[in-house]
Amino acid sequence: MGSDQSAVNIASLTAGQHDIIYNLLSLTIASMLFTAIYLLASQGRVAPRYRNAVVISAVVCGIAAYHYFRIFENFQESYPPGDTATADHALSNVVFNEAYRYVDWLLTVPLLLVETVAVMALARAASRSLLVKLIPAAIAMIVLGYPGEVATTNTARLFWGFLATLPFIYIVYVLFTELSRSLDRQPPQVRRLARLLPVSLVALWCVYPIAYLFPVFGGDFFGGADGFVLRQAGYSIADILAKAAFGLLVFAVARAQSRLEDPAYADDHGAEAGGEHRGDALAPEVANGERHGARRSVGTGPRSAA
Repeated sequence: MGSDQSAVNIASLTAGQHDIIYNLLSLTIASMLFTAIYLLASQGRVAPRYRNAVVISAVVCGIAAYHYFRIFENFQESYPPGDTATADHALSNVVFNEAYRYVDWLLTVPLLLVETVAVMALARAASRSLLVKLIPAAIAMIVLGYPGEVATTNTARLFWGFLATLPFIYIVYVLFTELSRSLDRQPPQVRRLARLLPVSLVALWCVYPIAYLFPVFGGDFFGGADGFVLRQAGYSIADILAKAAFGLLVFAVARAQSRLEDPAYADDHGAEAGGEHRGDALAPEVANGERHGARRSVGTGPRSAA
């Protein structure tokens, strides 16, 4: 295959194309940042053994928010405004840097797998066995994908994409065999929700190779500015779903597990101190006791007088 236009050096973007990427990057920053804040603020609503999974989910979103802020800044520098509001945004001497995404994925993809395993509350040996297989494969997948992302020929892009696909297939195999067996031991009330974790993770990850292959499809659309916009949109939307939405799913599984293990966590206000719920539960009894005591006092008074 011949060379194509560099995937990261599109000569110019129309005002509309620029605005689509600009707004999607802004949306992604907000989604990641406020999901991270929500998860950190809500960790007390799950039992202690599941809080690591919720905190890791928040860390994933926090890391992504930081890198998307860097991508946002880089994009503005690479494609500054033209002379008018409707003028094209020509590429400046600052190249749009796709490495920000891959550094983000290098950190967050392994952590996504860690939070998936952590929320299952498996035995320590079982968790360690899964993570030893999943984390190196995730790192290899990202490292092998980057050379293809910045490649200037379709041949190189396909070659590195093929290599990155091998650890991806291995991750899918581990998730749907070993982790699925662990899900069978989960309580029935949680099992259905927990099964969504590996399914949704793999389904969302399938968006990335599709976006990765847009330049290979070629043509004026996929190989040019429109393909660049579509690829950035695909990556951004997939990140929102695979990190922010997935983190909320992990939180939902942790909540379900917590409610089964301790009825105190059925209260939506959480159980940070445990005793707060016990105190709340005792409050009506104390109040009832006081009312009964008051009635006894009132009732005994006249009889004593008599």
